Amino acid sequence: MHIQVNTDDNIEGDETLIAQVEADIRDGLSRFADQITRVEVHLSDENAGKGGSDDKRCMIEARPTGQQPMAVTSQGPTVQEASAGALQKIQSKLQSSLGRKTTTKGGHSIRDLDPL
Repeated sequence: MHIQVNTDDNIEGDETLIAQVEADIRDGLSRFADQITRVEVHLSDENAGKGGSDDKRCMIEARPTGQQPMAVTSQGPTVQEASAGALQKIQSKLQSSLGRKTTTKGGHSIRDLDPL
């Protein structure tokens, strides 16, 4: 799973921030690592440094193997809170999409039982 972090001109994308976001994504999506080829994270400041509540935005796009990309966004007062919110959303979206393919709903079917 390749992770790419992008920032706009208003967010200082230093190595510490990028390493932290990459580590959070890698840990949060580890159970899907073999099913995802690429994850792109876009961090931006909606108010361009003017301040205000919930002005940091994080968009995460995950590209599952053989499927269309999935994207979510989250806003928060800090980059860390916005990225944590987006990570929770993408985890939920991936679980509902990829989880369906690996697990069956309910128990065994009556058709699975041996005939008498």
